[in-house]
Amino acid sequence: MKKISIILATAIALFSMSSCDNASVKTAKQSEIFGLASPISVYGDSTIVVLSDYFNNPEKITKVEAKDAYQTILNKEKNELLLIKNQNTPLFTSVKFTVDGFEYSIPTRIASFKSEVNNAPILSTHSVIDGSFSIEATNDVTSLSVFYQNTKLSDKFISKKNNIYTITIPTNAKELKRSYIRAYAYNKAGISNDIFVPLANGSVIADANSLNRKDFRTNILYFMINDRFCNGRKDNDHPVKSKEVKPMADYMGGDIAGILKQLKNGYFEKLGINTLWLSPIAQNPDGLFGLWKKPMTKFTGYHGYWPISSSKVDYRFGTSAELHELVEEAHKRDINVILDYVANHVHQEHPVYKQHPDWATQLHLPDGTLNTEKWDEHRLTTWFDVFLPTLDLARKEVYEPMTDSAMFWLKEYKLDGFRHDATKHIPEIFWRTLTKKIKDQVLIPENTNIYQVGETYGSRALIGSYVGSGMIDGQFDFNVYDDAVGTFAIDSEKFSRLSNSFQSSLTQYGYHNKMSYISGNHDRARFISYASGKLKFDEDVKYVGWNRKIVVTDKASYQKLDMLNAFNMTIPGIPCIYYGDEIGMAGAGDPDSRRMMRFNNLTDFEQQTKEVSSKLCNLRKQSMPLMYGDFRFISVEDNNMAYIRTYFNEFAIIVFNKDKKNKKVNVNLPARFKNIEAESEFNHKYKLTGTSLQVILGANEFEIITGKFE
Repeated sequence: MKKISIILATAIALFSMSSCDNASVKTAKQSEIFGLASPISVYGDSTIVVLSDYFNNPEKITKVEAKDAYQTILNKEKNELLLIKNQNTPLFTSVKFTVDGFEYSIPTRIASFKSEVNNAPILSTHSVIDGSFSIEATNDVTSLSVFYQNTKLSDKFISKKNNIYTITIPTNAKELKRSYIRAYAYNKAGISNDIFVPLANGSVIADANSLNRKDFRTNILYFMINDRFCNGRKDNDHPVKSKEVKPMADYMGGDIAGILKQLKNGYFEKLGINTLWLSPIAQNPDGLFGLWKKPMTKFTGYHGYWPISSSKVDYRFGTSAELHELVEEAHKRDINVILDYVANHVHQEHPVYKQHPDWATQLHLPDGTLNTEKWDEHRLTTWFDVFLPTLDLARKEVYEPMTDSAMFWLKEYKLDGFRHDATKHIPEIFWRTLTKKIKDQVLIPENTNIYQVGETYGSRALIGSYVGSGMIDGQFDFNVYDDAVGTFAIDSEKFSRLSNSFQSSLTQYGYHNKMSYISGNHDRARFISYASGKLKFDEDVKYVGWNRKIVVTDKASYQKLDMLNAFNMTIPGIPCIYYGDEIGMAGAGDPDSRRMMRFNNLTDFEQQTKEVSSKLCNLRKQSMPLMYGDFRFISVEDNNMAYIRTYFNEFAIIVFNKDKKNKKVNVNLPARFKNIEAESEFNHKYKLTGTSLQVILGANEFEIITGKFE
C-alpha cells in the first residue's frame, strides 16, 4: 500500500507539473521585445518592417514564419523584413520570429481594407473567472487571435461556447508585476475592435486603485505655458517692456515656482490631473524677433520654442534646482511630468548653429524663394522663420547630439516623457534613434515606462506613420479635435461628423491607442470663443486676437465646453486639458489664446465648469471602463449621440444632447444591459425598460450612467 501511495503521489505530482506546464507559455527571462509590439499595418501589396523597432537585437533572429499568409524576405543584416501579400493573406494574422530559441509573434493586419464596421466582429469583455476571463463576440468570427505579451496563445488557451470565448491566463503571468493580454478577430466584413486586458501578477486588474501613473492609459494631461500659468517669484520677472513689443507678446512672469506653488496647493490633484505637460523650458534669447503688422509688434521667446541652449533652464522660468523640486514633488503625489522638447529647429543664437551652420537645411529653395512655412510641400526642410534654422536631422552628426540633448533632460530631471514639437517635420531616423536610446538607457535598466506624444497636422496615415514600436507612443489627434470643435460649437452641425471622424481614428490607431485628445492648444483659438459665436470660423483669428477682446458670458457656451471635455474624458486615448479650459477661458488666435491663467474671482459659469471638469477627470481616473474598456457607438442622430464603454462587469453609458431644447433621448442597448442597476453621475433623470434607455437632457447637456452587470 505504501508503494502504491508513493506511485500515486508521484503520478499526481507529474500530472500537476504537466498541467502547470500546459497552462504556461515559453517566454524568455529577458524579452527581446521591450513592451508590447504594435501591430504591423500592411498597405498595398507589401510592406517593409524595420525590425530594430521591435527587437533589441534583431541580428539574433534565426527564423521568420508567416504560414501561408505572407512571403517573408529578411535582409542580410536582419534589420528589415519584407512582407509580400498573396491570394491567401487574411485580414488579420501574425508573423512569428524565433530569437535564442524563443518565439515572438507580432500582430499583422491589412490596413488598406475598407471595413464594414457594423458587420465586422465586435468584441467585448464579459466576465472574470479565477485564472481566466471571457469575451463576447457579436457578428460572425472567422478567426480570433489572442496574445499574451508578445506571444500568440495556442488553441489550448482558448475555448468557445456559443458566442463566448474563454481565455486561460498563462500561469507564468504571475511572475510579472504588469503584463497584458490582447485579442483581435476578423471576418469577411473587416477586423474587430481590439480587447486589451491589464494583468497584475497574473490576475485581471479590476480596481482602478491597483493602477499607477506609469499605467499611461490612466493619464490625464494638463498643458500649461510656463510663462502664462502662475507667477511664483517676482525676482525672476524680466519683461522686455519695449515699444517694439505688445504686452501680449512679452513675458508675463509665470515660472516653475508658480507651477510648484499650485502643485503644493493641491490644484492639480483636486482637478484630477496626474500628468503635467510643461512647455519648453530651455534657455531662449533675450532679444525681440519676428514681426506682426496688425498691430505692429515683435515677439519675445516667452513660449520657449526658440532654444539657444540644449541643457540650461531659462532664468526667467527658474533654476535647475527648482525643476528638480517640481518633478520630485509631483512624483510624491503620483503625478507625471513630461517636457515639451524642440528638436526640429534652434534659434540662430544657439551654439549648435553658430558652430555648425552647415547642420541646417537650406533657407532658400532652388528658385531663390524662401523655404519658410512650407509645411507640406517641404515638410522635412522648411524653416519656421528666418531666425529659426531647421536642423538637417537626417544626418547622423546632427541627430546624434540632438537625441543626446533630449536624453539629458529625461535622465537629469527624471522626467516621465516628452511632448515632441513639429513631429512630422523631423525624419524618422531621429525618432528611431531617440526611442532606442530611451529603451537602452532608461526603460530596460529601470523597467519603467516613458510616454512620448507628438504634434503632427495631417492625414491619419501621416500621423500614424510616426506611432508604434520603435517610434513614439501617440500623437495629438487634430482630425478628431477639429471635428469635435465643429460639432459641439456649431448648433447646425450633426453628430455624425464627430462619430465618423472618431471611428476613422479607432480604425487607424486601434481601440486602445495612446493618442491624445485635447480641449485646445496654444496654436488654436479657444473653443469657447467659437461656441459663443464671438469668434467666427471663417475669421482671421490672429487678427481678432490683437484687435478685439473676446468675453464669453452665456451659459450655453460653457455647457458646450463641458460636452467637449466630457467627450475627451470618456473615449479611448489619453485626454488633455489646455490650461484654462477647465474654467472656460476665452481667446482668439495666439497669443490671445495664451492669456494669463486665473485662479480667483471666477464667475458662476466658470466655477460650475471647473466643478464639471474636476468631476469628469476624477470619474475617469476611478473607472476601469473609461480607461481600459471596450468602445461602441450605439446611437448617432443629428442632435444626439450615445456610446458605451464596458470592462467585464462594469459599464459606462455616455449620452449627449446638443438640441436647443430639453429632450428625452431614447437609446437601445445591447442585450446584456437588460434590467441593469445603474446611477447617473450628473443627476439627470433616466428610465430603463428592458434594454430601452431614456435619458432626459436639457439643451447642450450630457450624462454618464455607470453601473455593474449582475
